[in-house]
Amino acid sequence: MAQTATSSHDKGHGHGHDGHDHHDHESIKVFGFWLFLITDVILFGTLFATFAVLRLSTDGGPTPDEMFKMPGVIAETFILLTSSFTSGIAVLQMHRGNKKGLIGWLAVTALLGASFIFLEVYEFIELVHEGVTIGTSAYWSAFFTLVGTHGLHVSVGLIWMVGLMIQLGRRGITPVTQRKVNIISLYWHFLDVVWIFVLTVVYLMGVM
Repeated sequence: MAQTATSSHDKGHGHGHDGHDHHDHESIKVFGFWLFLITDVILFGTLFATFAVLRLSTDGGPTPDEMFKMPGVIAETFILLTSSFTSGIAVLQMHRGNKKGLIGWLAVTALLGASFIFLEVYEFIELVHEGVTIGTSAYWSAFFTLVGTHGLHVSVGLIWMVGLMIQLGRRGITPVTQRKVNIISLYWHFLDVVWIFVLTVVYLMGVM
């Protein structure tokens, strides 16, 4: 009898230990994401600093005020900011336990993100057709590197988001998928903040 009680106690203790380990594992992953975000802040800070140093180095070639088409840039900004709003709605649906709503709003966010990438790629193609490439001058090297790096981050976020939607469809809302949704939403908001700096430092200052 005593042995049975001890066995039951050990099992209960084991389950509690497993739950504690799982919580620690999730906390470590969240901490790892924050470290990644800090390195990204350093990366973009370096790219912005480089751009600021080279912003007048056009080598007598095309200048930004001649090449930038602001209606397209404003459209990109509106789309990306809207996608930040829809990602927030997705998180709200998750907290309500609405799996279908969560996946639906993530899909809307991904669609808006894809539209942003399409417009950015179209802008790059137009610049190349007009004779402006990454090798045209130091300014344009800094421009393509900075804006392209942001676009690459958005593309990675899109792939990540689609994979998460597939996982949500199969497993539903669990502590693991909740953590992943919170992280992708934070990552997406971070990219929106970076874009506001890109809009201000690169485009608005470029045409002024």
